[in-house]
Amino acid sequence: IAQQALVIKPLAEKKVTELPAGPLFWRIENFPTLAQAQAAAGPMGLAAESGGKVWLFTLGPAGESSAGGTKVAEMGPLPKVVARQYLLRINEASGPPGSITSVHTHPGSEAVYVLAGEESFRTPHGVKRIGAGQAEVGHTADTPMQASSSGATDLLALVMFLVDADRPFSSPAEFPSAQR
Repeated sequence: IAQQALVIKPLAEKKVTELPAGPLFWRIENFPTLAQAQAAAGPMGLAAESGGKVWLFTLGPAGESSAGGTKVAEMGPLPKVVARQYLLRINEASGPPGSITSVHTHPGSEAVYVLAGEESFRTPHGVKRIGAGQAEVGHTADTPMQASSSGATDLLALVMFLVDADRPFSSPAEFPSAQR
């Protein structure tokens, strides 16, 4: 039986040429309306709707908050990414248990917040499982990885990326031969 692909849907993205100083964190907040989230976004914020809620994702220092928002999670510090131009992107990952991505890499860091189900990330360093209501920082740039819906119910997760905008967002990869 062929495995079903995990569904990945881009929700929001923007390119920036400079990052805030110091260690970087992704802050996730809920807002009553998309217009309010967009108004609070600022230069490092991305607003989107997913799972029946309005979200604002902001890249910046730890411990901050946006007026009108309710903080849900904060993840970091993120692995450092050095580039001429950066892409901030929010993806939604969804699928039934057993759905999976191909093995791939990203030219930067990612972090995930699971709304429902459980998501697993397989890398050469092992498998990390993230359950509903949990937030995790991912691995460093160019790490081969594979994401899957590993819980007993359908997965719905929000994935935040900070990547080199001048490189392909995702590239096919393979695990080292001992990992296959």
